[in-house]
Amino acid sequence: MKRAPTRDILWLFFITRLMLILVTYIAFILFHTVKYSSTPVDIAALFGSWNHWDAANYVRIAQFGYQTPYDVAFFPLLPVLTAILSYPFGHGSTLLVATLISNAALLGSLFVIYQLATDIGGDEVAHRTLLYLCIFPTAFYFFAPYNEALFLLLSSSMFLAMRRQKWWLAGLLGLLAALARSAGLLLIIPYLFEVWTTRSSIAATHQKMFFRIAPVILIPLGTALYGLYCLHISGNFFDFASVQSHWGRQTIWPWQGIVASLVDLFWTQPFGTFNEVHLLLDLSATLGFIVLTILGWRKQRASYTIWLAVLLLYILLSPAITTPDPLESNQRFVLEMFPAFITLAMLAVKHPRLHQVITLIFPVLLATLSIIFIMNFWMV
Repeated sequence: MKRAPTRDILWLFFITRLMLILVTYIAFILFHTVKYSSTPVDIAALFGSWNHWDAANYVRIAQFGYQTPYDVAFFPLLPVLTAILSYPFGHGSTLLVATLISNAALLGSLFVIYQLATDIGGDEVAHRTLLYLCIFPTAFYFFAPYNEALFLLLSSSMFLAMRRQKWWLAGLLGLLAALARSAGLLLIIPYLFEVWTTRSSIAATHQKMFFRIAPVILIPLGTALYGLYCLHISGNFFDFASVQSHWGRQTIWPWQGIVASLVDLFWTQPFGTFNEVHLLLDLSATLGFIVLTILGWRKQRASYTIWLAVLLLYILLSPAITTPDPLESNQRFVLEMFPAFITLAMLAVKHPRLHQVITLIFPVLLATLSIIFIMNFWMV
């Protein structure tokens, strides 16, 4: 495989990080001070402006462990890594360490995804894939101490390991992904498919096939380890799944969340409401990535399309159906669907005006939604 262009990737990474830092600095100060004021804002609050919503939960779990019955919804890999790396510096460093882990994971993901994208569409497609990923409207979650970047790194690295037929490494990465997010368990499906596609390259011995299939057991082992921990603290092995009802999530038919969102958007919600905007953002992300999955199924490796389909089905089977936004958080969940960004890049290379539209709209929405998040208004 071609070596990734380190300088280009580092430039993209640091420029987008700088953009988010500038947005944080300018927005936080202007929204927290009065006109012509010479009084500085609370510096601690400025530096803690990314510690909201799930980020605050991950940081708190890293500091004090699982304390409430609902904490087990947050899978352990990010808080455990944060606790280990921040231990020498004390609790005051936890937020910074968690943020650094998230950003380092994004940087690693960029190098990995470049290799995967180059293999499919060449250098131009790979460059644009990384660009669209970094300027996507909800890409600020890669900057915040959320586990999206960590899961993206582990899942994409697993696909790269499978491409290179390093099966035990792929299994280990799948185990870690399953400890990072509940969706990591689903990596079993593309893993088995990739093994199946290599069957013709294996000499006709059952033993060699066995040693390619065997590492798949590591993936559910990650989920099982966390389930055993849940069993220990709550008496329920599947507590990490059952607590999702606390956020209004229920298992239903996959189209029901979409239908409910369409009804709410075009019938129930008056024009200009908070709920209308959230419905529009989550529904657009959901339908957009469904379209990208369909358009990309002949352009990419079958295992990538399978992975997209499995992830989409997973989030559609358990929407927040009892909330005002049934597809709540989908605009964040799609960040993990790296093959869809490759498809988007291939389409934009073929249609230059699409690239112009993306580079105009994505950064504006990214800056806007970032401001909403750092101001502690509800995003996803």
